[in-house]
Amino acid sequence: MARAQEAVERALDSKEEKERHRARKEDEKRMEAAVDQRGLDNVFDGDWSGAAGQFLLRWYSHSTHHERLLFAGPDGITFAAPLKRVSSGRDRHAQIVARLSPDEATLEDPFSGEFETRILLIRFHDGSWLRVDTEEPRSELHMYALRNSPAGGA
Repeated sequence: MARAQEAVERALDSKEEKERHRARKEDEKRMEAAVDQRGLDNVFDGDWSGAAGQFLLRWYSHSTHHERLLFAGPDGITFAAPLKRVSSGRDRHAQIVARLSPDEATLEDPFSGEFETRILLIRFHDGSWLRVDTEEPRSELHMYALRNSPAGGA
């Protein structure tokens, strides 16, 4: 029923609205192809002996909780999480569990702002990477990554 309603609404859209919808669909297809081509549908680059793989192994030894917070600034990247998978009371508050200095890793938008996406990468000094998904597209973390990219935010 919802699809039928959406189809009727699209049929009633103005020419400009139809063009915007078509362009948005094409952007989504291009982004999906880029994600697939670059292997970004994976959690990390797949090399357990690389810096990203080793960091991931250490991360899970600090916290197995599914909720994680990431903060980025000039001093590096800070990770916080509840220490226990199931917790109650005070223990459910996030605590800092890991830090990466700017010499170890940087935060980057893998598409350099081309797509409005939730995907970010933590790029380690050896070229390995860890994927991070933000709660919203073009988050503050994306803006930070773009402002601080080696290409000068281009």
